[in-house]
Amino acid sequence: MSEMRVIGIRVEQPQNQPVLLLRETDGERYLPIWIGQTEATAIALEQQGVEPARPLTHDLIKDLLDAFGHTLLEVRIVDLQAGTFYADLVFEGDVRVSARPSDSVAVALRVGVPIFVEENVLAEAGLVMPDEREDEVEKFKEFLESVSPDDFKATDG
Repeated sequence: MSEMRVIGIRVEQPQNQPVLLLRETDGERYLPIWIGQTEATAIALEQQGVEPARPLTHDLIKDLLDAFGHTLLEVRIVDLQAGTFYADLVFEGDVRVSARPSDSVAVALRVGVPIFVEENVLAEAGLVMPDEREDEVEKFKEFLESVSPDDFKATDG
């Protein structure tokens, strides 16, 4: 199992589909996960330090955990089946709640807990970017710095 860090959200063209990009903390593999617009916005807002006027669903989950005195210890992306990723929220006492990875990451960012990915998932879906592609990673980081939550709003059509 590898600890991951959130690189950010990218919008994949031409489908206008958000992609969550994770990278191994002590490695060189990346894990791209295609996610929904709402979750992309929630992750981007948290990364940018933007506090919405009213709590989003992931803020509500954090507030509920605090109110009921439960401690989220970590998030684990545990499986990949037919192109669908599966995650667990891991609480004290090894209590696990299944969740989508996008929701899990959004909550993990708010609570400040580590994100892990099982080795079998990384072996199947992880990507190693060779050194000559480092400039693309830099371009991606520049893109993340210029993107705003409005870029993730759904449009008709």
